[in-house]
Amino acid sequence: MRIAIDTGGTFTDCVHVRGARLEILKVFSTPANPARAIAQAIRGTGVSPVSLLHGTTVGTNALLERRGARIALVTTAGFEDVLVIGRQARPRLYDFFVTRPEPLVPAARRLGIRERVGPGGRVLLRLTPVELRRVRRAVARARPQAVAICLLFSFANPAHERRVARALRGLGLPVSVSHEILPEFREYERTATVAVNAYLVPLLGRYLREVERVVHPPKRGARRRVGRVRVMQSSGGTISARVAAAQPVRTLLSGPAGGIVGARALARLAGLQRVISFDMGGTSTDVALLDSGELATTNEGSVGGVPVAVPMLDIHSVGAGGGSIAWFDRGGALRVGPQSAGAEPGPICYGRGRQPTVTDAHLILGRLDPEQFLGGEWKLDAGRTRRLMQPVAAARGFRSVETFSAGILAVANSTMERAIRVISVERGHDPRDYTLVAFGGAGGLHACDLAAALGISQVLVPKFPGALSALGILLSDVVKDYSRTLLVPVDAAARARLEREFRRLEAQARADLRREGFAPGRQRLKRLLDLRYRGQAYELTLPYSRDFVRAFHQAHARRYGYADPARAIEVVNVRLRAVGVTPKPALGRARRGGSRLSRSLGTARFKRAPVWFDGRRVATDCYIRERLRPGKRLRGPAVIAEYSATTVLPPGWRLRVDAYENMVLERP
Repeated sequence: MRIAIDTGGTFTDCVHVRGARLEILKVFSTPANPARAIAQAIRGTGVSPVSLLHGTTVGTNALLERRGARIALVTTAGFEDVLVIGRQARPRLYDFFVTRPEPLVPAARRLGIRERVGPGGRVLLRLTPVELRRVRRAVARARPQAVAICLLFSFANPAHERRVARALRGLGLPVSVSHEILPEFREYERTATVAVNAYLVPLLGRYLREVERVVHPPKRGARRRVGRVRVMQSSGGTISARVAAAQPVRTLLSGPAGGIVGARALARLAGLQRVISFDMGGTSTDVALLDSGELATTNEGSVGGVPVAVPMLDIHSVGAGGGSIAWFDRGGALRVGPQSAGAEPGPICYGRGRQPTVTDAHLILGRLDPEQFLGGEWKLDAGRTRRLMQPVAAARGFRSVETFSAGILAVANSTMERAIRVISVERGHDPRDYTLVAFGGAGGLHACDLAAALGISQVLVPKFPGALSALGILLSDVVKDYSRTLLVPVDAAARARLEREFRRLEAQARADLRREGFAPGRQRLKRLLDLRYRGQAYELTLPYSRDFVRAFHQAHARRYGYADPARAIEVVNVRLRAVGVTPKPALGRARRGGSRLSRSLGTARFKRAPVWFDGRRVATDCYIRERLRPGKRLRGPAVIAEYSATTVLPPGWRLRVDAYENMVLERP
């Protein structure tokens, strides 16, 4: 049985197929040991044995909180400080007090080795056995838990890196080698990426071994099964647990990537070509733009202030979620996030937290029904929430706890609106031309407010919004990315050179997919080019085609507002995306777990209650989503509760349920 589990900051979501139906399950995350929540979710499904597809934030959180391994860096002598020098770019130009994150490797463990390879791959200074032994002793004295190796121009000739890796593996340490992780130019980004990988290898390796024990408890006399756990990677496809343990840098956007894949699948079913995905969970909000159903990727990502140059979906994240804490800065201004109450202690209404959160604000305003949270399996404590928020509101001059709560939501909405503008307006896209696909446990609570602020006329809320990231992981194919730096002009000889390089990468990709059990008929290969005008510092990634030059001019004009057809073009990197196509579940009607009230009522509307809209209480019909059938239409105001989420329909908005049981919300 294939199941997908996405571990978030507040909830761990599980999706699996039973017969012809999808089933979902949510359990509270266990941040101290995420594998415990996975074990609980697997037990809750009642199925065995399982093949697990997993989205994890273990690596991301370790990098953000600086809880990774003690690592050493071996690099070409003279380049030991590249992690500190960086690009010498100020993150905020007019901030005189900006603080830069400390490098993952302190100076004492950044070790230079005397060797040199030229930009074309020719050896200029040969690596000697004496130098190898010296560096091996230096690494042993540093007593690291893992080692990163990044030598100058090793992407053009990796021979020296291979020799250093062989020497250091004899110390019994995990070794991350740059030509295996990122065989591309730009020393700073390559060094930073391989350092992140080494920083996370011990932690993620231990974690994935624990997950494998949970999925397949060891039995006496049984042979260990391989390949039964796969991990979602940042680029929108899965990799084996073995590869993820060796290259954890590829998993940093693991959970959010699943949400984008799920949003694309449901948008295609609904016939939508242009969508903005809006994933609001308990800790953060992740937004992305999908044009013509294509997943946009980037190689210029950054996590925790550290460049991560492996392919990842072009996702913009902000610290605003259901568990985001409301606080006041030194000037008395109300702020929300990025700190989150998470699952432990959680919001006030969960019964343990003491600081107001976005979820508490929704409860005070009547947008959350305390009896319907998780389908009635968990009761929210409205009385405790009001008692603890009332004195804070009074001390800060709010007329009531309701106006304080409305202020919390307004600040959170402002943060998320800016995030959507970053991926749309700032990149030449008008959000009014897109449909907002809202998911995550809190997405439906904010979707209409954000759509109104951005001029978006239509919102789609999937039929299992609180578990869409897990569903996206279940729908994901196996994906492997390959690249090679060329830095050659586009001239008469370029196409033949490109064809040779692509064929070389394709041969490697086919062999790798074949080893994972994918026959040629289940393999898909996509050629890509990184292109730029000669003299530019950064490039655009485009599909390789017969007319790629014209496509580049058009893409450049769309992104930067101009094109120069007379200017020479340069191919920076060739890329290949190899896909092993996996079986997909049919996206039919899902059976939700746990909603006792939905089973006991014959009608969708279960009560009428006062809900806060635009500064006043409005009598509002409340519905159970599981009872809304295709073709059903509603007018706002309304609150629609379901097992995995809640959706708010403001006054004047209209709602209809489509053939796939998605809710389509339309602005007047």
